Amino acid sequence: MTPEDEKKTALPTDPAFYKDLLDHMSDGVYFVDRDRRILYWNEGAQRLTGYKAEEMMGRQCQDDLLCHVDGAGRRLCQEGCPLSASVEDGAPHEASVFLRHKLGRRVPVNVRVQPMRDAKGDIIGAIEIFNDDSAQHAVRRRAEALQRIAFLDHLTQLPNRRFLEMTVRTVLSEFEVHKDASGVLLIDLDGFKNINDSYGHACGDLALQEVAKTLTGVLRPTDILGRWGGDEFMAIVRSVNFENLRALAQRCVAIVAATSIPRSDGSRIGLSISVGAALLRMGESAEEIISRADLLMYRSKTNGRGCATME
Repeated sequence: MTPEDEKKTALPTDPAFYKDLLDHMSDGVYFVDRDRRILYWNEGAQRLTGYKAEEMMGRQCQDDLLCHVDGAGRRLCQEGCPLSASVEDGAPHEASVFLRHKLGRRVPVNVRVQPMRDAKGDIIGAIEIFNDDSAQHAVRRRAEALQRIAFLDHLTQLPNRRFLEMTVRTVLSEFEVHKDASGVLLIDLDGFKNINDSYGHACGDLALQEVAKTLTGVLRPTDILGRWGGDEFMAIVRSVNFENLRALAQRCVAIVAATSIPRSDGSRIGLSISVGAALLRMGESAEEIISRADLLMYRSKTNGRGCATME
């Protein structure tokens, strides 16, 4: 007997051995035929889904017992099923999905699918291996939450000062390379202290929130609006010339002037803003462009508020 023959003989031939091996895997494993009928369901699949083998054997994926959905909530058994794709194209597929546990909760899982072939090479079904992604999913959620905390103003739900400072520096770097003119609007809510003192901080907060929403609606989708601090906002406006920037600043002033917030007695408080608008200059630092916009904004306040000053 050759060494190669000895190796072959040493391999277990009892199918129960391989079933036992699969059942001891922490991953869920199941096989389906070409009709996506479940032919095997291991103990790992039972642990992850709550469904026993006797509940799943003979069922079809189309029965949608696990109700797989992607991150957008799309039902994958109806469209985009990795198992179906592997059976059809003979290629491996991977996906991150949410299955429905027998008790009702959603479980995030990583799914890996391989087609199964017979001795002639014809596709006879597919095998899916899936594992619990809860830990990784929780880590990603925490990372996203920390990122949001770092760059989000919680009152207005706009980017905060830190994010705006980073963005101004990025836009300046792009301007140095591509010469694509951009500008900065520094925006101050007029009479904010009076609103707080006369009507309370709840009214002041509402005023900031409504101005934030109004400005978001006025500015273009490509513009970045954030809360600079206190009663000040900043908009970073890409791809504009002098006239475009001035028109945008004036539109912000006009639309906010038509905005008001309600008081508890049913009356309304009118709002207005003062704006400083500055185009980027070659060789200028982030601090310099912000300082120019700030001076222009205060010139608007000196000129009677509710207006925009452009340079």
